[in-house]
Amino acid sequence: MDRRKFLGTTAAAGAALIAKPYVARAAKHELLVAEPVHSTGYLPMYIAMAKGYFAEADIEVKIVTIETGGGHTNAVLSGQAFAFIGGPEHNAFAKAKGAELRAVVGCVDRGNVYICAAKGQEPKDRNFPTYFKGKNIAVSAFGATPNSIMRYLLAKWKLDAKNDVTLYEMPTSAVPAAVRAGKATIGLSVEPLVTRGIKEGFWTEPFFNVPKELGPYAYSTINIRQESITKDPGVVKGFVRGMMKASKFLYSNPGESAEVAKKQFPTMALEDLKATMDRSFADQMWSKDGSISREAWDTGKAVVMGAGILKTDVKFEEIIDMSFADSLRPTI
Repeated sequence: MDRRKFLGTTAAAGAALIAKPYVARAAKHELLVAEPVHSTGYLPMYIAMAKGYFAEADIEVKIVTIETGGGHTNAVLSGQAFAFIGGPEHNAFAKAKGAELRAVVGCVDRGNVYICAAKGQEPKDRNFPTYFKGKNIAVSAFGATPNSIMRYLLAKWKLDAKNDVTLYEMPTSAVPAAVRAGKATIGLSVEPLVTRGIKEGFWTEPFFNVPKELGPYAYSTINIRQESITKDPGVVKGFVRGMMKASKFLYSNPGESAEVAKKQFPTMALEDLKATMDRSFADQMWSKDGSISREAWDTGKAVVMGAGILKTDVKFEEIIDMSFADSLRPTI
């Protein structure tokens, strides 16, 4: 399937969202990046597009949103997209099947999810094994990172995901409704859904802050084929430079970054956007310079292995290539 047909089919299915990058002229290199959702977590990429950082390397980036499980990964594996944004564990899954993918620059450096309880049913202390046992939990679909995080935590608390709790697995956007309706006592959710639920009064502030509890976590990275590194290192370097510049801009210019976010999410209420940005900055959600640390992958690996999603140990160098970021860091 050629890329035009691929995009057309995806858009027709209601799963594609193309964001027009800001470029002054047609760029020499047009790159397609697949994202699993359109998220403020990916703000560094949107900033690089808006500020012309990719254009500095004669690169034009377009994005396609594919909300179909591993669809964003498959778009890269099939050659339809240059990169996908997501956890590097997807590179490990692909490697187990003989494919070679590499994360080349970081984006989200913390676990971008929070655990909330229905109002009036919050835990009284941090005795989570006792609190969670027997509870109904609304969580994203099996295989999605939030689901893996929940399974990892349950295993850490020596609780069985099948027998000690009931997991209601659903699209992330449906989690608040499950708690609101009383189907679940606990929900794993993201901003701005967390803040909306607090305002609507069906749950309270998160009682478990995953970004702070788990620390550095390679939650979302930019992942490409090894073939791209071998054949087009200059293009890869230009893309990585753009992401690194955007990450630094984000933390140095929160006000201007919020303006970029407004344009990317024009239908989001301003108070929701502010709450999302404030919580993300407070929790150091984004990578500050595009780095992916070994500690961050150790956390990500522990989550998917603890959840039983990844069966074999995969070393940092087998799925992550920091050579471009390392060489560029002194100049950014």
